[in-house]
Amino acid sequence: MKKVAYMAISRWQLLSPINAVIFDCDGTLSAIEGIDELAKNKGVEKLVNRLTAEAMGKTGLNPALYQKRLDLVQPHKDEVLALGQHYFNHRIANVISVIQILQRLNKKVYIISAGLYPAVAIFGDMLQVPRENIFAVNIQFDLQGNYFSFDRESPLVNLGGKRVIVSQLKALHPDILYIGDALNDYEIYDLATRFVGFGGAFYRENIASRCQYYITASSMDPLLPLALTQVEYDSLTSVEQALYHHGLTTIYEGEVIIR
Repeated sequence: MKKVAYMAISRWQLLSPINAVIFDCDGTLSAIEGIDELAKNKGVEKLVNRLTAEAMGKTGLNPALYQKRLDLVQPHKDEVLALGQHYFNHRIANVISVIQILQRLNKKVYIISAGLYPAVAIFGDMLQVPRENIFAVNIQFDLQGNYFSFDRESPLVNLGGKRVIVSQLKALHPDILYIGDALNDYEIYDLATRFVGFGGAFYRENIASRCQYYITASSMDPLLPLALTQVEYDSLTSVEQALYHHGLTTIYEGEVIIR
């Protein structure tokens, strides 16, 4: 079985190991968009959803759009903190196991998100990603926990903001794999040794058409064959190899677009 797998994927299997894996959060690690979830109980869901879809698939983020969504939602601190658990409840299948394998192979794992830091950090804790490896947008509340403001200086509220952070990380980790679902993720395409688009939660044709590797399965296990060398595969335990082969089967069945 191992020989067949190697022969079948040799044309695109990585020949040298990557140093770090960077995950987007909303729509990649979790099957929800956090701001859209916060909008559901505020009577502004449709309007916020439309703004999110526009930002993720067409225009990219900008401070005015970011502020407009938060002004509409007016999230309370308790709601933002609860969102961290909600992210986890809707986590993409097998994402915890994949992260654990990557970390065991000494790859640094990062989360870069335009979501709200308190929620993303709580979710990251549950995924066992160190907080110093989590980048998101800070939000401020008043003494009663009502939304007050957000970090307008964060690069993550701007088009091209993720490039700023990825460029800094690339100085530490020359070879990175990045996986994300939206336009603000694709912006870093040329900085990554391997960029993987993720459409398992939200399929976006304009992203899929640009990516050499695009996962349409609602599971993270196809990332393993795309992220590991043959030597790294050989070092996996039998349980880890089983997950790897499940991901490989997903690729064979056409749920990963490879150009």
